[in-house]
Amino acid sequence: MIHGSKHMVRLVRFLYPPVKMAFGLACFMLLLSSSMQLFGQSRDVVVTIYLRGVFQSKISMLTLSPSGLFKPGPEIKEVKNGEKTQLKIAANYLPGEFVLRFDYSEKENSSPYPCEKRIFISDQDLELRVNPMFCNAPDSTWFEKGELENTSFDRFSSESVMKKEQLGLLQNFLLNYDQPGSKFYQQGIREYEQRRQSYNKWLSEKTYKDRGLFISTLYGFQYIPEISWEGSETDRTRNLIAHYFDRIDFNNPNLIKTSGMNKFLDGYVNLYGQMSTTIALRDSLFPLAGKTAIEKAKKGHPLVYGWMVDYFYRGYESNNIPAGMKVLESYLNDPACPTSKRQEITRRLKGMESLIAGSKAPDIEMNDISDQPFNLYRFQTASRYILILFWSAGCSHCMETVKALNPWSQKSEIRDLISVIAIGLDETAEDQVRYHEEIKQLAGWQHFHAPEGVRSKVASDYYILATPVMVLMNAAGKEILAIPSSPAELYESVH
Repeated sequence: MIHGSKHMVRLVRFLYPPVKMAFGLACFMLLLSSSMQLFGQSRDVVVTIYLRGVFQSKISMLTLSPSGLFKPGPEIKEVKNGEKTQLKIAANYLPGEFVLRFDYSEKENSSPYPCEKRIFISDQDLELRVNPMFCNAPDSTWFEKGELENTSFDRFSSESVMKKEQLGLLQNFLLNYDQPGSKFYQQGIREYEQRRQSYNKWLSEKTYKDRGLFISTLYGFQYIPEISWEGSETDRTRNLIAHYFDRIDFNNPNLIKTSGMNKFLDGYVNLYGQMSTTIALRDSLFPLAGKTAIEKAKKGHPLVYGWMVDYFYRGYESNNIPAGMKVLESYLNDPACPTSKRQEITRRLKGMESLIAGSKAPDIEMNDISDQPFNLYRFQTASRYILILFWSAGCSHCMETVKALNPWSQKSEIRDLISVIAIGLDETAEDQVRYHEEIKQLAGWQHFHAPEGVRSKVASDYYILATPVMVLMNAAGKEILAIPSSPAELYESVH
């Protein structure tokens, strides 16, 4: 999640430490242009697994989605101890990054317990001997001799950590030493710079050596950029932003087939979050972050270009940043941009034009959770305001919003001022169970549930593509007053 002021909302998961700790050990640059293009293969690959050490296990392969999450793929329901099984990975997923999951029972009557192992698959059939209880321990789980991708990546990771250890110590010294003008400090800068250049040279050589392997795509995430140590923390942040994409190879489509690409962009956006100490700054800096990154990607491979637009769409939509959506509008008319979110972006832009302050809110006609009919236009209340809240119990950002709003709305001076119409958009059976549990704690609100989620009529009428979304209107005329992006903005709107 982004670090900013206490009123900041979150645009992405926080996957890198704060700026002060992000300069020596974090990953900043992507693959060097010398890498070989491996995108797309012509044949399926078979992964053979020999199970041992447990009574039985379900084995499944999770595939990487464009959003950076791993989704279920092929699976084997039951494999006994001592047996072997095979998973076939379709060519359209290759090369790629996967998660091999074991839900194992140590003994016959044991409850299943999960263990996951990240693996890389290219054009080589694999054989893996696994004890699921220790699926990430090299002395208990290993690939057969001759395997290339995972063996090479493990070797690279071990060497990289060792080489960065001293850089990390020097980084902490340079960030925390109280006499930056001393000769001793200057000597530390020279030593750091020498080691940084040495590491990056090793990284370039390693990338070139393994250029025929898919995993070389990930090596560039470890690149360490130059740092101006004489400046302030803000100066360092701005310097890093300015050089974040200096050596990225946007022409390499394999970038979008790694979870590292999402983490890399998360780190980039979080740098803007460090400087977004107010809502106004957020609404100007995050659109700038998107435009800068997309313009860079636009000069590279079309798939990377489209992926970049999709990435920022998800962030802007989930956090209700209209200025960010307007940035994406210009790319919709570019035939070279294969964004998969064209329809969603168009819909959101249309909603931004329709749901504006002063316009009449769309009517809502549905039954509440007690099966009582409700019509917004006929709804009478003594309150001055009505708040329509679209939320999902399965959304962590929604739960933070709900837990902030409900106690506030129950204050004596607020309770008679505003009526809350809370519409749950949970779709899966698991999330619906969670929804019904959560609303027991949300007294004072009128609760509604649209099981079709964002595909429901009410969500469509309000152009809801992600949650949470708040729509504040006056109770008398049902005219929209504001679409707050955070509880803080709502508080300001009703006071």
